[in-house]
Amino acid sequence: MTKPRLLPVHLEPDPGETFLGQLAHLRGLTGDLVDWLPPAHLDAPVPPGTSAVVVADLSGLAYRMVAAFRRIEVPILVVTSEFGTVSMWDWEIRDHLRRRGVATIAPTSRQELEDVCRALATKAALARSTMLAYQDDLGAGMQPDIFKRFYWWEDECVEDMRRAFGVTIERRSFRALAARAAAVTDARVEAAWERLGDSVPIVGLSKRGRGEALRLYLALSDELDESGEVIAAGINCLNESATSTTTPCLAWNLLFEERGLMWGCEADLTSMITETLVHKSLGAPVMMTNLYPFLMGQAALKHERIPYFPPVERPEDHILVAHCGFFGVVPRSFATGWTLRPRVLEIVDPEGNAIDARFPEGDTTIVKIASDMRTLTVAPAVLESYTQYENSDCLNGAVLRVADGYRYVEALPSHHAILANGDLSRRLDVVAGVLGLTIAHI
Repeated sequence: MTKPRLLPVHLEPDPGETFLGQLAHLRGLTGDLVDWLPPAHLDAPVPPGTSAVVVADLSGLAYRMVAAFRRIEVPILVVTSEFGTVSMWDWEIRDHLRRRGVATIAPTSRQELEDVCRALATKAALARSTMLAYQDDLGAGMQPDIFKRFYWWEDECVEDMRRAFGVTIERRSFRALAARAAAVTDARVEAAWERLGDSVPIVGLSKRGRGEALRLYLALSDELDESGEVIAAGINCLNESATSTTTPCLAWNLLFEERGLMWGCEADLTSMITETLVHKSLGAPVMMTNLYPFLMGQAALKHERIPYFPPVERPEDHILVAHCGFFGVVPRSFATGWTLRPRVLEIVDPEGNAIDARFPEGDTTIVKIASDMRTLTVAPAVLESYTQYENSDCLNGAVLRVADGYRYVEALPSHHAILANGDLSRRLDVVAGVLGLTIAHI
């Protein structure tokens, strides 16, 4: 990604020793993450292409320069200690500015400073990038009573994402992609398999199923080579499963590991943008899955073809998460265990594949962009265990605990959610201002 361009500003007429010393510290702390512009006075015009303004040194002059702060239209970072954080002595000034309509972003650790720099780069990358959605007959294929409902297929969703992030959404034909995959030669498939070697543990998948999975991966690779800056891609793989002789699970894993491409099961644009924002900004492992709160009772049990939820204390605060028979699509580098297996869902081709993988147990964050594209919903959770049900659509799912299950179910924006490893609540709070988002804690 292109580095963000940071403008250091000084309040005094000329840069003082304290300002220049702190700027030297910041250059060392940020390293190759950013490009620094020449210092400028706070009152000077912000040059075009500036990603953010950095206040490296504050003084009482700030109380008399509120109007100058208000004129700045890019994010304002206050990083006034040699450790890459806001200085404690600047809390009064920051509060004074906040109460007069000037929002600032103030890291409390070097990690938060680095997060902000990566978030600025992510914001810039989205504005010049494309997300691909492969689809033809939305809602008209398998399980149309379910698939006719989703916002991510609406033109309004596409326009909202473009307006919020500048990203281009390009819809392409799934049929054309499947035809391109079918035309991939056996020689290319065998060469790809030899190159991958032991990096793809496979159990139970037929040789034909493996070959079809690799054909789709190679076809997608070819399309990406031809398409410029593609940051994420998704396929309407379940609803239009009759289009293809395979599923894209292996392809999404390989394309992430090789290119950093984010993925969207069922061509879910909102999941793709959420994964991109969280992973590219924080570097945190992410994955996409379905939520089945225990509170939903038989509605959830029937869909997963399981007889009961696992026994837990306070079941109302627990959520079963599973997607396509297992935990969900997890890149191998994020997983504590990873195996490619035959498909589980009967609506996809028998030669299809699915990833059986796990995240680390412990602190987890459930996160998803809301339909206004201005709100990121965030819920700290604990991944307590994994659970298995034979002859079901949940051969290996995870059990999450949230603080308040009733409040969570009332406020969640979708049945699709992104899980991120660790408790990222504070780090997301910090980068939200850079990304133009507000955080809704649920």
